[in-house]
Amino acid sequence: MDPSLVLALDQGTTSSRAIVFDRSGCAVGTAQQEFPQLFPSPGHVEHDPEAIWESQLATARAALVNAKRSAADIAAIGVTNQRETTILWERDSGKPVANAIVWQSRITVPICERMKADGLEPLFRQKTGLVLDAYFSGTKIRHLLDTIPGLRGRTERGEILFGTVDSFLIWRLTGGKRHVTDVSNASRTLLFNLHTLDWDDELLKLLGVPRAMLPQVVSSSEVIGDCDAKWLGSSIPIAGDAGDQQAATFGQACFDPGSAKNTYGTGCFLLMNTGSKPAESHHGLLTTVGWRINGQTVYCLEGSVFVAGAAVQWLRDGLGLIAHAGETAALATSVPDNGGVYFVPAFVGLGAPYWDANARGLIAGLTRGTTKAHLARAALEAMAYQTADVLDAMRQDSGVALQSLRVDGGATANDWLMQFQSDVLGVPVRRPVVQETTALGAAYLAGLATGVWSDLSDVSKNWQLQREFVPVMPEMQRSELLTAWQRAVSRSRD
Repeated sequence: MDPSLVLALDQGTTSSRAIVFDRSGCAVGTAQQEFPQLFPSPGHVEHDPEAIWESQLATARAALVNAKRSAADIAAIGVTNQRETTILWERDSGKPVANAIVWQSRITVPICERMKADGLEPLFRQKTGLVLDAYFSGTKIRHLLDTIPGLRGRTERGEILFGTVDSFLIWRLTGGKRHVTDVSNASRTLLFNLHTLDWDDELLKLLGVPRAMLPQVVSSSEVIGDCDAKWLGSSIPIAGDAGDQQAATFGQACFDPGSAKNTYGTGCFLLMNTGSKPAESHHGLLTTVGWRINGQTVYCLEGSVFVAGAAVQWLRDGLGLIAHAGETAALATSVPDNGGVYFVPAFVGLGAPYWDANARGLIAGLTRGTTKAHLARAALEAMAYQTADVLDAMRQDSGVALQSLRVDGGATANDWLMQFQSDVLGVPVRRPVVQETTALGAAYLAGLATGVWSDLSDVSKNWQLQREFVPVMPEMQRSELLTAWQRAVSRSRD
């Protein structure tokens, strides 16, 4: 028999996971491993690239063991990754020259502010679909080149390579033979022109990034190279590559313009398919490449919320209020309402639709009657409110009123949160049977390139509804909650 399983490598912000999927889109083997988060200064977040690599390789091997399969059973590998996180490494040795600067890091805010003051934001916005924000990779590259002695000269001599996490993993997996990224990851760098689908020389010059260090841009679904047999036991084609949120949108089968999904992870990411042309945003959203298959490019509007599940993680690790994230659902339902408490988790500023790098987290409405249950509930409610802010901007930009929202990510297991999300949005929230849609999207992209799935309709047939949440909250209550949330947001800003 021909191999019909696909291995997805899902390299996330706080953990690496690997999942083996069958043709029905079901997981037959999975493994996950957390790795350390590094916080060298307030608002700055780093990862050790070696910890990323080692954890991802370990989970790939473990997923095969747990699936009771070998590499010979795998038709293809799909890679998906935390986006914008920036790694520089030596071309000859493969050794990283510094820790990775994580997408959450605000260390390049001063660079962004200077460029805004120079009036450059409209140019970047028009060419890349992005705002000038520390979130994106371009200013991170600039920071490393400016602060590590001698690095710029080495880069100009072609000795140093840049990549987002997908590039680094594929480079390692192929034994240094392939230095690539796909269009979806490239579109998150501030260096990639959405209209020409190539690196933009004017933007490279403005950011001081040598073209020699950049990866080749490939489609999201094509045979990119082969995973070296030494890693998993035999050679496997690497045939899918997409940033995590685009992969999740693909995994949710959002193939029609106007369809949308929200992923609840470390952050929250709401993407809407806008079709074959980039849609310009006037309400603080990003225009981004969704994916490219068979020469056809799909674009999306995106709203990025920097801190969602990370707020619950902070209640656990920072404050010690809970032992496990799963406790929050029981705590939230143990009180009749939020007690007037609102938690704006602007730990690293606010993303869409505000883009306020100077915002900081706050908890408002505290009284002597406030308990940890109110704080847990406020942290969950914040995910729903932030999503409502983004969806409101998306409606205004697209002119499309969403009929329903497909959801995925760890927090969607919380029924209370999903019901509250439906209530504050006023639309049904639809949770699929397979909720690991980021990994599933990477698997689909790889499998489409290698014949495991024949076309998009073949993929769509796999999507199955696990539960639908419909709004039941009175309109007046919804309005009061959102108004109070907006007051709290205004107090967190600048």
